Formats: sequence, structure tokens, C-alpha cells
Amino acid sequence: MPRTALRAIPTNLVMGFLGVGKTTAILHLLAHKPENERWAVLVNEFGAVGIDGAILGGCGAVVREVPGGCMCCAAGVPLQVAVNRLLRSARPDRLLIEPSGLGHPRRVLATLAGEHFRTVLDLRAALCLVDPRKLADPRYREHEHFVDQIQLADVLVANKTDLADAEDLRRFARWANRCTPAKAVVAHVTHGRVDPAWIDLPRHPHRPPVTTAAPEDSGYHSQGWTFPAAAVFDHSRLCAWIGETAPQRLKGVVRTEQGWFVFNYSDGRLHVTATRPRDDSRLERLDRTEPAASFEAGLLACRRDAPGTD
Repeated sequence: MPRTALRAIPTNLVMGFLGVGKTTAILHLLAHKPENERWAVLVNEFGAVGIDGAILGGCGAVVREVPGGCMCCAAGVPLQVAVNRLLRSARPDRLLIEPSGLGHPRRVLATLAGEHFRTVLDLRAALCLVDPRKLADPRYREHEHFVDQIQLADVLVANKTDLADAEDLRRFARWANRCTPAKAVVAHVTHGRVDPAWIDLPRHPHRPPVTTAAPEDSGYHSQGWTFPAAAVFDHSRLCAWIGETAPQRLKGVVRTEQGWFVFNYSDGRLHVTATRPRDDSRLERLDRTEPAASFEAGLLACRRDAPGTD
């Protein structure tokens, strides 16, 4: 018997710059999905080593990754291919898409709203998470992807508000009030606890991007590593190495002598959370400086199972 055609699948973008908590927000949404629904998540990562897919794996959704840069480039072809494959294999009741924090949201939205997916996807509210502390930094305020993520969102969410001060929140409110058309929702949350009702809000069809020129280089460099599941890292050494190298952003799922953990470094803070075993260990480091060989040497010195280590 032929399969029923895929039609009007509710679809949401969950956007935000590096380290803002997009993956945590998606985990929160998945924890509140209706039990009788099958959801799919498409994750695009800047680096070649997929980390978010590994973190989201086993969360009750079908997860696919598009690592190695912006999936919306080349006229949106990689995005079309990735969405088509995921929809055919998962046949989901809802699709969540997490673009790279350094991706071009206008291109993603244009592809999803285009003729190719016109009857297949029901594009609903796009969410953007913002760390209000970043609005004081001109490197963020003037970054075209950061600006367009905010401009193109229907739901604008200040995340990590427990770490922000009163001036940070006032600055966020001023930015939100300047957005035209007005946002459907402007909210404050902590730990990515977005309201599941927001993803059923309609998508505003006319939110023009602020930037229209061809995107420039992101200004970030990626360095990634993958290790077999048999590799065991020293937990304390690894935490120390991450702190000493102090990257702009680092995420990883790693096996240590204490078990498997998610390592999440952002804004000078390292968060470590126990997790289930994976097929391999992987780390991704993003920074504004070119990767150095010494970083990798330091990481390899954290292995307990390597020759010459205790």
C-alpha cells in the first residue's frame, strides 16, 4: 500500500547565537511533546564534528545532523536534501530545525517557505534565544547573523536571565521594542524553559531581514575531534584543559573514568552533565583565533588509556 503523502507538517526554527542554549531549549520542548506524536529534529552545526545530534540522541525524537557549515548555502540545496531525507525516513508529526548559531536564518526560512515545501511544511513561529548579556558587546550587536536571528524571529526569548543584571534586561527590552513587525511573544526564561505553546503560534509572513548583502566570513574557526568509545579520558584533566585553553565555545560528549558526560563551555563557564553512553566521544571547539597544534596535544594528554599515561 502506498504511503500517505506528507502534508502540512508543523515546522519551527529554534535560532540563537553560539552558546545561548538552543539545544537545551529543544530538549525542554521534546520533554513536553504529546506522547502520541513523533517528532523529528534537524541540527546544523558549524563544525565538521556533530555534537548537538549526539546530545539530542535518545531524547524521544528522530535526530539528524548536517555538520560542516551552513546548510542553507548553495541555493538551499543541502537544506532541501536534508529535510527531504528526514521527512521520508521519520514521517514526523512535527519538525524542529536548529540552524547553526553562525548560519544565515533568512536563507533557511526562504528555503522552507519556498515552492519546494509549500504543501509539505506548515511553517510556524520561529523562536530566537538571546543571552541579554551579549547585547552590550558590539561584536554581537553588529554581527549580521545575530541581528537577523533576532529580526526574523516571531518569538524572542531572553535566556539565561538568572545570569543577567537589570541593565542587561533593559537593553534586551529596548532591542525587542525596536523590532518591526512586533514580536508575537517577548519573554524571559532560564535554562531554556520555553513555553511549548509558543511553537504553535503562526509564522509572520513578512519579517524582512536587516542585512541583505552576501554573508561575510563568520570570523570563527572550528576544531573537532572524534574518539572511539573505548577511549577513556581523565575527568579532572579534561576539565582543566578546557579551562586553560578558554575557547569562545566548546561542546562535547566524552567518556571519562567516571562515566559519560556532556561538556559545555561558554562565557568562561564549564557545565558538566552526566549522560548515557554513546558510540564515540567527540569534542568541538570554536574560537576567533586559528586552531593551534598545542590544543590537540593538550587534549590527547588527557587520555587515560593512551601509552605513557596513568
